[in-house]
Amino acid sequence: MHETTVELSYRSSDRAATIEAALRPEVGAIAGDRTAVSLDRNGTELQLTVRASDPVALRAGQNTWLGLLEVAEDVGTIR
Repeated sequence: MHETTVELSYRSSDRAATIEAALRPEVGAIAGDRTAVSLDRNGTELQLTVRASDPVALRAGQNTWLGLLEVAEDVGTIR
């Protein structure tokens, strides 16, 4: 099993909760038999872990989830 964990720290727990809420629905919705994702939050800290059966699937999972994270962060700055 291959794994990558991204740990993020936000300026407030509200901001972290907003990003978590944006990503949470996708955790179970993106189907894949070679990858799995977990998302955890503790206050201002958010942890995203991508697990995969092989390096190619890990890279694809990382690209997908880092892209979703980037969109969630960018949309959160629009006022």
